[in-house]
Amino acid sequence: MNREWLEKDFYKELGISSSATQDEVKKAYRKLARDLHPDKNPGDSKAEERFKAVSEAQAVLSDPEKRKEYDEARRLFANGGFGRGGFSPGGGYAGQQGGFTNDFNLGDIFGGGQATAADGGLGDLLGGLFNRSGARTSSRPRRGSDVETETTLGFREAAQGVTVPLRMTSPAACTTCHGSGAKPGTSPRVCPHCNGSGVISRNQGAFGFSEPCEDCRGTGSIIDDPCVDCRGSGIQNRTRTITVRIPPGVRDGQRIRLAGQGEAGLRGAPPGDLFVTVHVSQDKVFGRNGDDLTLVLPVSYAELVLGTTVSVPTLEGRVGVKVPPGTADGRTLRVRGRGVPKRDGVAGDLLVTVKVAIPQKLDDEATEALRRYAEAEKTSGFDPRAGWAGA
Repeated sequence: MNREWLEKDFYKELGISSSATQDEVKKAYRKLARDLHPDKNPGDSKAEERFKAVSEAQAVLSDPEKRKEYDEARRLFANGGFGRGGFSPGGGYAGQQGGFTNDFNLGDIFGGGQATAADGGLGDLLGGLFNRSGARTSSRPRRGSDVETETTLGFREAAQGVTVPLRMTSPAACTTCHGSGAKPGTSPRVCPHCNGSGVISRNQGAFGFSEPCEDCRGTGSIIDDPCVDCRGSGIQNRTRTITVRIPPGVRDGQRIRLAGQGEAGLRGAPPGDLFVTVHVSQDKVFGRNGDDLTLVLPVSYAELVLGTTVSVPTLEGRVGVKVPPGTADGRTLRVRGRGVPKRDGVAGDLLVTVKVAIPQKLDDEATEALRRYAEAEKTSGFDPRAGWAGA
């Protein structure tokens, strides 16, 4: 868990309450992301900053574990339970003479005296602030934030798989210093004040208190000659095009994770991930039921009675479907292996539902022929309502 999370109100960024459901978080983010996306607001630096803030808030609140840690940390710090040099009065942990009892174990709350904020998690965060006496903390470069984006695919593209380019504006590794933050030809040096740990530890009674090193700002290294393009941060806002391979059979609303394609980490730290939410548009012919394709096949009454073979479309061309004589209207015929490809490479089935198409107008010859057939049908003894409704 990042320390700066405590200084931010992610709920306020998304315009939702702290009791909002995951669906409400998702809906709020999607609306704001559409309105604030850099492609929709070219040259608007304020909209770009808001887009980054909204994306960071969504990355935390959409993850149940991260959200739990964020809520718990904010609750503890908002209650005034901690002060800069240790526990503040009224923090709720009083023992003998207003201090701590001998059997009180900070590790029970903080996840162990050796934990650091850089390791992630609530216990790590608090463990990085309050360590046992003599415990040494270390710092790691902060990983880049995850990025969320969306794309819309045609029905057949989603079913068969497709490669799509995504144009994104987000922090990425500086192309001049390759993310180090130092001017080309130079390198960062280890901070002599904290010996590269990024934190300074002080004894506070029976406990050790750690805080970020002021000389290196918690990074563990000092850049004497910063890169002029990124000013020593190692990252720049860049518009880039990422080629994304969408696997066959992706569903509407499914999220695809692209490891390492998110925001660049500070000074060469690992980048975050990119999460692409896929929206699938409807098709005029096909529907979908799990891994099966569905379609409605118009047929004539005569074709159902006499039987026929009809050519129908699939994702890979057309196939002939045999309609047996006497097929009932609304019956579903199954064509094996002509549906949506599965992860194991085996496709689902094509489900063809026959539906009688009724002619709206007949010429005199067809009308007369139909009347003769109706009479012949009665003569044969066929009654379509035999046994129906107690008849």
